[in-house]
Amino acid sequence: MFRLRILACTTVAFVLLPNVTAQSREDQISKIVTALREKQFDKALGMLHNALQELPANAQLWTMQGVAYNGEGKKKEALTSFRHALKLSPDNIPALQGVAQIEYDQGDAAGIPVLEHLLRLHPDDLTSQGMLAVLEFQQGNCSAAVAHFEKASSLFESRVPALHAYGACLVKLRQFDRAAGVFEKSLALNPDDERERQVLASVQLMSHQPEQAIATLNPLLGATPDASTLELASAAYEDDHDTEKAVDALRQAILLAPQDVSIYVNFAALAATHQSFQVGINVVNEGINLQPKAAPLYFARGVLYVQVSEYDHAQADFDKAYELDPSQSLSVAAQGLATALQNDLSNARAGVEEKLAGRPDDPILLYMRADILAQQGPEPGSPDFQTAMRSATQAVRLRPTLGPARGVLAKLYLQNGQYAEAAEQCRKAIEIDPKDQTAIYHLIQALRRTDSQKEIPELLRRLATLRQQATSEEREQYRYKLVEGDTDSK
Repeated sequence: MFRLRILACTTVAFVLLPNVTAQSREDQISKIVTALREKQFDKALGMLHNALQELPANAQLWTMQGVAYNGEGKKKEALTSFRHALKLSPDNIPALQGVAQIEYDQGDAAGIPVLEHLLRLHPDDLTSQGMLAVLEFQQGNCSAAVAHFEKASSLFESRVPALHAYGACLVKLRQFDRAAGVFEKSLALNPDDERERQVLASVQLMSHQPEQAIATLNPLLGATPDASTLELASAAYEDDHDTEKAVDALRQAILLAPQDVSIYVNFAALAATHQSFQVGINVVNEGINLQPKAAPLYFARGVLYVQVSEYDHAQADFDKAYELDPSQSLSVAAQGLATALQNDLSNARAGVEEKLAGRPDDPILLYMRADILAQQGPEPGSPDFQTAMRSATQAVRLRPTLGPARGVLAKLYLQNGQYAEAAEQCRKAIEIDPKDQTAIYHLIQALRRTDSQKEIPELLRRLATLRQQATSEEREQYRYKLVEGDTDSK
């Protein structure tokens, strides 16, 4: 997580200087202030220890002790001193600033209410606005962060990390035009930075400004552009209705990065858009020759085969894709489970079993146990298979709208040769989530083993459409990640 330095660590010491010599024990306090000015923090702490024994309720002394500890790098002790000062004097601005600075430097959300307190006392304090903007951004609170970024914009005009944070928040809020303006400022500060250009072009594409994106990328499209730049350029050309250049850019990208699966997938999507299905198939074939275990390539080719009504080939590609990556295109709930399991099925099952002991009728836990067991591939009729079947059935009974549980139950029915029952569960899962690609795929599998095969072509077309939508969403997500990743890299 990046840091922005807005307040210097010794700011508090200088804020303290006015009027301190007018207080009791004038000479002693004057010596303490001099030691702090000269950064003789150990000497100051010694004098403060004696002074606080005599005046333990003096908030100013506690604040100065916080400054001294902070100067020595003892953040924990500094916070304790500043907070004690605030107990004695809640509106003590130097102590508030000391706490805010330390918690800001540590990226601690506890600094947010402190900065808000400072802003209630001084609403026009740009430094507090800027610090609060960054902390809110770091906590993912972009709506709040953007408001503070706007008020403190003059602080950030020459600070690239802050501009990235501001722009990334605007992207998250889908305020793409404003985000593009912010990233234009960032690029102006680093005009030779390739990544800056890619990020700005990505945001301009999100903002439907393809001409501006092309202009942004032009300096990179000379003799040696890289594949990622060419992919962005292809998208910009296509959005600008220059399909010939879009195709040329992707072909050049493939030559530069022949192992990059995403380029072939993007080429397939472009071919499908312009009904050049066989051209797309030929290009994806090249990718499969190089990457024969890349599930997205089989999905992409399967989609193209559907468009030319070669349903047997499409089914074969979808079968291969799901064989290579069974987690592809699951529902949100199932994706979360797949991520949580991370191939550690034994430990995952142990954790679920432990929770089920206390909550035996929890449908989510029952579904998770069934899914874990199903992923372990038990033989039909085996104890684990029967446990999985009972768990999935019970989960569906307890929560009929739990689509992923119906998907697991359908998968188990397929493995057990109960094709009519599998089809029934798939249809109900699709009713719950019409975009559940796995349920549609399993329904196709079930119907292939029955006499009800007339609807398979339509189901394949439906699956192909969903895959195309997913590919488009993945491209957009890639652009989001490019922007978000830029805030972490600076």
